[in-house]
Amino acid sequence: MKLRLDDVAIPDDAEERAHGVAMAAFAERKPTPPQRRYWRPAVVVVAVAALAGVLASPPGRSVIQSIREAVGVKHSATALFGLPAPGRLLVNSSRGPWVVQQDGSKRLLGPYHEASWSPFGRYIVATRGNELVTMEPNGKVHWTLARPDLRLPAWGGEHDNTRIAYLSRSILRVVAGDSTGDAAGCADTVPAVAPAWQPNSLSVLAFATNGQVAVYDVTNCRQLFRRSPTPTKLTWSSDGKLLLSLSASGLRVYDLTGRVVAQDAPARDATFLGRTHNVAVLATSGDVLVGQRVLFRAAGLRQIVSSPDGRWLLLTWPAADQWVFVRVQAPHTIRAVSGINRQFGSGSFPVVAGWVGE
Repeated sequence: MKLRLDDVAIPDDAEERAHGVAMAAFAERKPTPPQRRYWRPAVVVVAVAALAGVLASPPGRSVIQSIREAVGVKHSATALFGLPAPGRLLVNSSRGPWVVQQDGSKRLLGPYHEASWSPFGRYIVATRGNELVTMEPNGKVHWTLARPDLRLPAWGGEHDNTRIAYLSRSILRVVAGDSTGDAAGCADTVPAVAPAWQPNSLSVLAFATNGQVAVYDVTNCRQLFRRSPTPTKLTWSSDGKLLLSLSASGLRVYDLTGRVVAQDAPARDATFLGRTHNVAVLATSGDVLVGQRVLFRAAGLRQIVSSPDGRWLLLTWPAADQWVFVRVQAPHTIRAVSGINRQFGSGSFPVVAGWVGE
């Protein structure tokens, strides 16, 4: 078989398609993983035996054709009939942001961009051209603020007192949740990376600047710590004690003094799992890991999002036009939904901006 296949011209995307075939089988079986090194400390990785079935099928173009046709989880729902865990999703699409309820009903908010949740999911902040727009989840606008080249708003704070950080050109700015007190923040050379508020804090903000992760008390511009390298994503644990920084050179988790408490090689995405300090990682290999377990594997996965209760992960899969929900604890149920582009509007594949509890 090997000699016959060696004579076949293999397309450039064959490896990625083969992963898709493997995942269709993997979704229906319980993994029995061997061990290898990945996250520090050691974790377990699954070797997907279904690939052997692909290579054992008839040689030649028929093998390549079967690879092309089998991308995604085979037994998937044709529509998003509901979420497997309590809460609501905020989804940014080419048509604008959508709010998705647990029962699967969804509302298009309008021609906005870069929408994100306020603390506790009460409100939404988004951009519209050079305007910052705040609204309720039903789309009712509360107030707007015009600033040049607005980007990447992030809403933080407490139950009854909040602040919004955003970028205007290369300047970090902060405004109160009631639209008062808008002013420049503590950096004027900020790359296009969304800032992140420490949960339940009106003052502690993490952002990227001058090739570093910077954490400041923005009420008085007091630096708490700076660390290299430049992050591409910043997110806090729900208790505000740990900061996850994803960068091109690796994944790092810092404590409040800036000490690295965990690190690993570069990953496509990562997030804290629910209200814990456990990190769910989407590795560059396509492995989805939580602690010492690999829960899923596929080429072309883009995002990993935790449910508020930490029991499910949502994986976005543009290559398959699917969302895949993976149950973290045994039994590791997998629920896939196809036709995501159709359901949220044509154009670029939608981006999940957050999954909040009720």
